[in-house]
Amino acid sequence: MQDLERLRHSASHIMAQAVMEMFPGTKLAIGPAIKDGFYYDFDLPRPITPDDLPKIEDRMQEIIDGKHPFTHRTMTKDEAIAYFRNKGQDYKVEIIEDLGESTVSLFAHDTFEDLCRGPHVEHTGEVKAFKLLQLAGAYWRGDEKNKMLQRIYGTAFDSQKELKKYLLFLEEAKKRDHRKIGKDLDLFSIQDQAGPGLVFWHPKGACIRNIIETFWRNEHLKNGYDLVYIPHILKSDLWKTSGHWEYYRDNMYSPIQIDEQEFVLKPMNCPGHILMYKSKLRSYRELPLRWAELGTVYRYERSGVLHGLLRVRGFTQDDAHIFCLPEQLEQEIENVLNMTSFMMKTFGFNYNIYLSTQPEKYAGTQNNWDAATKALEEALKTHNVPYQVDPGEGVFYGPKIDIKLIDALGREWQGPTIQVDFNLPQRFNVAYIGSDGQEHNAVMVHRTVLGSMERFMGVLTEHYAGAFPAWLSPVQVRVINLSDNELNYSRKIYDILRQELIRCDTDFSDEKLGNKIRKAQVEQIPYMLVIGAKEVENNVVCVRHRRNKELLTIPVEEFIRNLKVEVEQKQ
Repeated sequence: MQDLERLRHSASHIMAQAVMEMFPGTKLAIGPAIKDGFYYDFDLPRPITPDDLPKIEDRMQEIIDGKHPFTHRTMTKDEAIAYFRNKGQDYKVEIIEDLGESTVSLFAHDTFEDLCRGPHVEHTGEVKAFKLLQLAGAYWRGDEKNKMLQRIYGTAFDSQKELKKYLLFLEEAKKRDHRKIGKDLDLFSIQDQAGPGLVFWHPKGACIRNIIETFWRNEHLKNGYDLVYIPHILKSDLWKTSGHWEYYRDNMYSPIQIDEQEFVLKPMNCPGHILMYKSKLRSYRELPLRWAELGTVYRYERSGVLHGLLRVRGFTQDDAHIFCLPEQLEQEIENVLNMTSFMMKTFGFNYNIYLSTQPEKYAGTQNNWDAATKALEEALKTHNVPYQVDPGEGVFYGPKIDIKLIDALGREWQGPTIQVDFNLPQRFNVAYIGSDGQEHNAVMVHRTVLGSMERFMGVLTEHYAGAFPAWLSPVQVRVINLSDNELNYSRKIYDILRQELIRCDTDFSDEKLGNKIRKAQVEQIPYMLVIGAKEVENNVVCVRHRRNKELLTIPVEEFIRNLKVEVEQKQ
């Protein structure tokens, strides 16, 4: 991966040279290597269009063919400021002014030189396979108050074969984009008039969400959880006690004044659950308490990072908090891991597990952090599952287990989390009376087994490419007649399905049968029941699956039994 980063970083410099030459007066911002490629942000004399990208690629290829060596030099901070100011590169000057070092690093190739720590390949000819992918807008330093720059994304690989494989992957990912599928299948929308990052669930999307939530509730009740609800706004003082005001303020919305008191839209559910716990004195005999809530929260996200259902400003967490004794902690974590594994398998996901450890900015004592981390480690070892350590990625109040879903394309998505917290119980004095008659602080486990409903739905949509299994599909069956002669029988079949609580609709239009079938397939409806003269005569239905052209003619009662088994088994 290190070699690819070096290659891609070098490609970003080559691209910047090409853009500078083709668009005189361009000002450079930043151009790093990223996970799947590279980008560079530009302040341009005129906007670049998609038609410009092939021309930029042609010039890049000429630079690559020149096999120009990358060379390195350093300057004092003052020299570098004067150097880039003389070139009119204001953004580079601003970056240098903010640096703490007394010297700065520059890399050059051919006629191009850039502020850069490196490293780079030996010469431009080592960039053998590259592609410019797309254009985007990006605020300077990610701040909406700053100027909007133009970003060019690209990628580079060691060989044309690897590049071709990646481009095919991108094409498949584009087909699975949940935003496109959500619109095509009429699942959800985000309305400009209402504001960005706020999701409107249309009937079909709401149907899927309701199925998931019903399954979620039933599984939690089976696993010893009680369901709770808390308000959407809580007093500001609560968030100051919890530490969110100090450690999480940038993600919270401004306070609301009500009757001379200050309230905040909740970014988390945990303080509300803590207040309910503290509503009465608790005994050690009551613990563990497991409280679960489909709790809607609100977090500030910059408009530039909002992305369909995957990054929103208002979302619903499948949240739960477990209040337990220290000696119960490992078993409770083990129980959550088992439940999470069951949920992921039910929805058809494999996953990777990460242990996210103490961040640089944290609350609480080192002893508590060490104890919490050890509890998570021991539970993972007992669970006997492979995991990786993700240094510094814990939340401010405790370490966590992050479970990342792997979709049909092999991509990882943030999903369930399990967090051990000794900190908030101390801040709020979350206590119980022990067997010794004394007060002790409870241990708190924060956990989700799906993540947020919005993100989970987005990932699920891309995983199945909109072809949801029958148990999740908002329309499981479509009844299709061949002609008006079969209308009465087709309506009778539809009524029978509805009585059996099967989600179904009809297509009794004048379209040709082939068009009706294609329409149902495009809408990803699992089953079509085609009704012609023979079906009416024999009191049967002709069953067609969206992916199977084989036709099966059976009594409708048999079809219903088969479908119910498939739904029950969540296939």
